[in-house]
Amino acid sequence: MEETGGNRIPAIGIPRALLYYRYGTLWEHFFRALDVPVILSPLSSRGILDIGARLAPDEGCISLKMFIGHVEALIGKCERIFIPRYSNYGYTDLFCTRYEGIYDQARNIFHTSGQRFITCNIDVMNGSPEPKAFEQLGVELGFSERESRQAWKEAAGALEQEQRANDRLQKELAGKPGMKVLLAGHSYVLSDPYLGKPIRDYLEAAGAVILRTDALDPITSRKASARFSPTCRWLVSEEVVGGVMLWKEKVDGIILVSAFPCGPDSMTNELLIRRIKGVPVLPLILDIQSGMAGIETRIESFLDIIRFQKGEMV
Repeated sequence: MEETGGNRIPAIGIPRALLYYRYGTLWEHFFRALDVPVILSPLSSRGILDIGARLAPDEGCISLKMFIGHVEALIGKCERIFIPRYSNYGYTDLFCTRYEGIYDQARNIFHTSGQRFITCNIDVMNGSPEPKAFEQLGVELGFSERESRQAWKEAAGALEQEQRANDRLQKELAGKPGMKVLLAGHSYVLSDPYLGKPIRDYLEAAGAVILRTDALDPITSRKASARFSPTCRWLVSEEVVGGVMLWKEKVDGIILVSAFPCGPDSMTNELLIRRIKGVPVLPLILDIQSGMAGIETRIESFLDIIRFQKGEMV
């Protein structure tokens, strides 16, 4: 386990899954600015996934099951577990509905554990923008509105710096020689140590330069998505589509990495497969039964296609 902060109030637990890979820096900096100890769940593993699959609803995607496994890993190890609700940043910037219900779902699954939970509601359409939501969170923890507001400002600044650094790194990688492969997908899949890291490791071992849609500036990606499809429903899906649009002419291949049975991905992936021309596209769907051997075989064949098109194989 990892801890940060001092001892003003008991520790807050954060599951290291789902939106943690998008907003983890924001959350940790917010609590740290208030001198609140933070405990992170362990890195993802097969064991955590198996526990989550046993506890979560059957129809949930593999990433949701992984999340529930991370919540279980924190039960009894912290005073409260932080699970924020992300609904929207406005009428056109909507999140998948799983993020609205995940707090209540987790509380229901673990209602007999005695574990306490805490949340905040990011819902601009109903009068709760992010600054206000985190201000209320701080007040609930016993801090003043001023302290909470300042903590959010510091945390938001840290997240913005991280996003800029990631975007710069992508542009640096794009200038490197060698085969370039774009990984298109959600951060909680691509960054997850159990789900996404083996894919990245295999590509790196094969000599590929890896670019990622989730590491680009999100605003720029959403603008690119709007030019491609103005009716794309979900904010994160817009960023995936926009990232593909921005990089499709600068890479040698695109891998669409999804967590079965993700509804938004089933729509956007089909759209991209039908509309992207001139560059090989591999849809790679991870499920509870996925084994790395089968995934490696598919990636190896995909890389051979790229090498053949580049004239490196006969």
